[in-house]
Amino acid sequence: MENVNIKAEDLKKLIRDVTQIKMMLLAEKEKKEMEEIELTDWAKNELEEARKHPRSEKISHEEVKRMILER
Repeated sequence: MENVNIKAEDLKKLIRDVTQIKMMLLAEKEKKEMEEIELTDWAKNELEEARKHPRSEKISHEEVKRMILER
């Protein structure tokens, strides 16, 4: 078997590259998992009920915050 000389700096660069690739692959996996999540039956029913109400009856996020902070 032939001896191979490897510089420490080359090995460090290789380790950094592999770490970066691993992080990218994990992020891609998490992204796909998030896209595949399906709503529960309860959440589907809540969403359906919420969509039945006209926009004119809904209040803004800012209004809710104001109401909570007034207490």
